[in-house]
Amino acid sequence: PSGKSVCLYELEKNYEEMIDEYQTLKGQFHAYPNDDFFSKIASGSYKADAMVIIPCSMGTVSKVANGISDNLLTRAADVMIKEHRRLILITRESPLSSIHLENMLKLSKIGVTIMPPVPAFYNKPKTLDDSINLSVGRMLESLDIENPFHKIWGESNE
Repeated sequence: PSGKSVCLYELEKNYEEMIDEYQTLKGQFHAYPNDDFFSKIASGSYKADAMVIIPCSMGTVSKVANGISDNLLTRAADVMIKEHRRLILITRESPLSSIHLENMLKLSKIGVTIMPPVPAFYNKPKTLDDSINLSVGRMLESLDIENPFHKIWGESNE
């Protein structure tokens, strides 16, 4: 529920409308209620290649780092860890406390990728979209998904 409120505030979009729009575009998309512990993604027998939590609050980082599976999001992340599958956390928050850093280090040590959406300037971004696209491109590249947003340092952006 709080994520839906943040979505509406920060993106000025209704979550349900965004999900409907995405399903129209992609077709093979399903949104699970966060209290649905009987969904297939709550089980290690469901073979997911990877999971990305974006944005990932420090509260969620803490729950995942400490094995607190009190909702479907944190349970699915717990499954990814126990099954040794790829888990990427696109973290939000700044500044970071020592507790935040310790939780992220704990996760990094067990193979979770911590990827804050930090703007890079080597590609000479001209717009906010350029910076956002670079972060999206890096995340997709880490999932081995080729995309037009991933730029290699020293190569042309054209």
